[in-house]
Amino acid sequence: MPTKSRPGISVGEMLSAWWNILSGSVPMLSIEITRECPLRCPGCYAYGETHLGGGQTLRELSDYRGDALVEGVLKVVEKHKALHVSLVGGEPLIRHRELSRILPELSARGRFVLVVTSAVIPIPQEWMKLPRLRVAVSVDGLPEHHNVRREPATYERILNNIEGRQVNIHCTITHPMVQRSGYLQEFMAFWDARPEVNRIWVSLYSPQAGEESAERLTAEDRGRLAQELPELSAQYPKLLMSPSMARTLLSPPANPQECLFSKMSTNYSADLRTRVEPCIFGGTPDCSQCGCAVTAGMHQLKNVQLLGPLKAGHLVRASIAIGSAANRLRAGSVMPARWNGLPSSQPESPLVQIDS
Repeated sequence: MPTKSRPGISVGEMLSAWWNILSGSVPMLSIEITRECPLRCPGCYAYGETHLGGGQTLRELSDYRGDALVEGVLKVVEKHKALHVSLVGGEPLIRHRELSRILPELSARGRFVLVVTSAVIPIPQEWMKLPRLRVAVSVDGLPEHHNVRREPATYERILNNIEGRQVNIHCTITHPMVQRSGYLQEFMAFWDARPEVNRIWVSLYSPQAGEESAERLTAEDRGRLAQELPELSAQYPKLLMSPSMARTLLSPPANPQECLFSKMSTNYSADLRTRVEPCIFGGTPDCSQCGCAVTAGMHQLKNVQLLGPLKAGHLVRASIAIGSAANRLRAGSVMPARWNGLPSSQPESPLVQIDS
């Protein structure tokens, strides 16, 4: 069984990220590498009408394949000097042939990479040998909810497609999941016992501003989860949810300017030019109800003591200000728009696009 570790990143990684911000790089980069997905999940933010700011939707963008996708992704990663790269979609395994060329190259360059998938397609076995690569499989609760929402990526198909692999499980908790007593315990017991699973991460459903949907959690739901999740983490070692992280889910950053994850990441859509702002959710997220696990983990990290009264958050804020000022003096500045509060509408690198 894997050794349990503290969620978030270490102080050493934070200092490394601080130095890279000072030098003008972006520690975390997320790329929607394809607009295609065989699933039609309710509440999927990527295909929302406002995800890309209301001009175009993800399905309307041109995207890449073959050499153009491989070269385009590597170019974006190098442009931003990214330390950690998340490859999402759409369904990224639609481009598994290209990923089988991209991932070894990123690994060889020392990048940490996360591929987020529904596991509707088998995960290539050879990926498991790559250093610094993690694969996260999205599972929306128990089969009674997941199989309806994520068909054809049903439980049966996921288990077939991850057999003999090592993956993380990520679950976004929605309102229907907290209506039955013992639901989350049953979920954790199932996945904690699976030999293929290294870690289990959970997020709370993060709505858009003004959204009214069946998935949206109530304040009472969130309060119960803040108490229940650390208790489950103590019982199921693969679940990463500390009490302080759970408390952060109750009081997330008030806006993108206060969000450490938003400040330290840059996000691209499938044309490798369009930015997803102000964070991976795009659109107008309701930050007061953000339940993103990474946001919560990094928000609590802001209060880590480094030296005397100096906290990690002080270093990050100072380094962002210095890095942003330095980049304004350079040609082709790549700093995220939210660092200065201005919307980003300018296209990035002029890559050749392939329409389908």
